[in-house]
Amino acid sequence: QVQLLESGGGSVQAGGSLRLSCAASGSILGINVSGWYRQAPGKERELVAIINRSGSINYVDSVKGRFTISRDDAKNTVYLQMNSLKTEDTAVYYCNLIKWGKPYWGQGTQVTVSS
Repeated sequence: QVQLLESGGGSVQAGGSLRLSCAASGSILGINVSGWYRQAPGKERELVAIINRSGSINYVDSVKGRFTISRDDAKNTVYLQMNSLKTEDTAVYYCNLIKWGKPYWGQGTQVTVSS
Protein backbone atom coordinates (compact mmCIF):
# COMPACT_ATOMS: atom_id res chain seq x y z
CA GLN A 1 0.00 0.00 0.00
CA VAL A 2 1.27 3.46 -0.90
CA GLN A 3 0.48 6.53 1.14
CA LEU A 4 0.79 10.03 -0.28
CA LEU A 5 1.26 12.99 2.01
CA GLU A 6 0.60 16.37 0.47
CA SER A 7 1.60 19.75 1.81
CA GLY A 8 2.04 23.33 0.68
CA GLY A 9 -1.47 24.47 -0.07
CA GLY A 10 -2.87 27.72 1.25
CA SER A 11 -4.22 31.11 0.36
CA VAL A 12 -2.42 33.60 -1.82
CA GLN A 13 -3.21 36.70 -3.81
CA ALA A 14 -3.28 36.62 -7.57
CA GLY A 15 0.20 36.79 -8.98
CA GLY A 16 1.67 34.97 -6.02
CA SER A 17 3.35 31.60 -5.77
CA LEU A 18 2.94 28.35 -3.89
CA ARG A 19 4.82 25.06 -3.95
CA LEU A 20 3.02 21.82 -3.37
CA SER A 21 4.83 18.71 -2.19
CA CYS A 22 3.75 15.09 -2.29
CA ALA A 23 5.80 12.55 -0.38
CA ALA A 24 5.16 8.89 -1.13
CA SER A 25 5.78 6.05 1.25
CA GLY A 26 7.86 3.10 0.09
CA SER A 27 10.34 2.89 -2.74
CA ILE A 28 10.17 4.44 -6.18
CA LEU A 29 10.40 1.00 -7.74
CA GLY A 30 7.40 0.44 -9.95
CA ILE A 31 6.30 4.06 -10.15
CA ASN A 32 5.56 4.88 -13.78
CA VAL A 33 3.78 8.21 -13.56
CA SER A 34 3.45 10.92 -10.95
CA GLY A 35 1.23 13.91 -11.29
CA TRP A 36 -1.03 16.59 -9.94
CA TYR A 37 -4.75 16.98 -10.54
CA ARG A 38 -7.16 19.63 -9.32
CA GLN A 39 -10.85 19.95 -8.74
CA ALA A 40 -12.60 23.28 -8.50
CA PRO A 41 -16.08 23.58 -6.96
CA GLY A 42 -18.72 22.33 -9.35
CA LYS A 43 -16.16 21.08 -11.84
CA GLU A 44 -14.67 17.73 -12.67
CA ARG A 45 -11.19 16.78 -11.59
CA GLU A 46 -8.63 17.71 -14.23
CA LEU A 47 -5.04 16.81 -14.88
CA VAL A 48 -2.64 19.67 -14.18
CA ALA A 49 0.78 18.14 -14.77
CA ILE A 50 2.40 14.73 -15.03
CA ILE A 51 5.93 13.41 -15.12
CA ASN A 52 6.70 9.87 -16.17
CA ARG A 53 9.52 7.53 -15.26
CA SER A 54 11.74 8.77 -18.09
CA GLY A 55 11.23 12.39 -17.08
CA SER A 56 8.80 13.34 -19.83
CA ILE A 57 6.47 16.10 -18.65
CA ASN A 58 3.09 17.35 -19.77
CA TYR A 59 0.94 20.23 -18.57
CA VAL A 60 -2.61 21.30 -19.13
CA ASP A 61 -2.56 24.33 -21.43
CA SER A 62 -3.92 26.68 -18.80
CA VAL A 63 -0.83 26.31 -16.57
CA LYS A 64 1.93 26.13 -19.16
CA GLY A 65 4.64 28.65 -18.45
CA ARG A 66 3.41 29.18 -14.88
CA PHE A 67 3.60 25.77 -13.18
CA THR A 68 6.54 23.40 -12.97
CA ILE A 69 6.40 19.78 -11.92
CA SER A 70 9.52 18.10 -10.62
CA ARG A 71 10.53 15.13 -8.53
CA ASP A 72 13.24 14.14 -6.11
CA ASP A 73 13.71 10.39 -6.35
CA ALA A 74 15.96 10.33 -3.28
CA LYS A 75 13.09 11.74 -1.23
CA ASN A 76 10.34 9.99 -3.22
CA THR A 77 8.66 13.36 -3.49
CA VAL A 78 6.95 15.18 -6.33
CA TYR A 79 6.61 18.94 -6.37
CA LEU A 80 4.41 21.44 -8.14
CA GLN A 81 5.79 24.95 -8.24
CA MET A 82 2.98 27.34 -9.04
CA ASN A 83 3.83 30.88 -10.08
CA SER A 84 1.74 33.77 -11.36
CA LEU A 85 -1.31 32.24 -9.75
CA LYS A 86 -4.73 33.25 -11.00
CA THR A 87 -8.10 33.15 -9.31
CA GLU A 88 -9.11 30.37 -11.67
CA ASP A 89 -6.36 28.19 -10.18
CA THR A 90 -8.42 27.95 -7.00
CA ALA A 91 -9.13 24.28 -6.38
CA VAL A 92 -8.30 21.27 -4.30
CA TYR A 93 -5.07 19.83 -5.65
CA TYR A 94 -4.48 16.08 -5.54
CA CYS A 95 -1.27 14.20 -5.92
CA ASN A 96 -1.45 11.01 -7.97
CA LEU A 97 0.95 8.27 -8.83
CA ILE A 98 0.72 5.00 -10.65
CA LYS A 99 2.77 2.18 -9.16
CA TRP A 100 2.79 -1.28 -10.67
CA GLY A 101 -0.23 -0.18 -12.69
CA LYS A 102 -2.32 0.84 -9.70
CA PRO A 103 -3.32 4.47 -9.07
CA TYR A 104 -2.88 6.10 -5.69
CA TRP A 105 -4.25 9.48 -4.56
CA GLY A 106 -3.32 11.97 -1.91
CA GLN A 107 -5.88 13.46 0.42
CA GLY A 108 -5.92 16.79 -1.40
CA THR A 109 -4.71 20.22 -0.44
CA GLN A 110 -6.68 23.43 -0.89
CA VAL A 111 -5.25 26.25 -2.97
CA THR A 112 -7.17 29.52 -2.84
CA VAL A 113 -6.18 32.47 -5.00
CA SER A 114 -7.84 35.79 -4.29
CA SER A 115 -7.98 38.85 -6.49
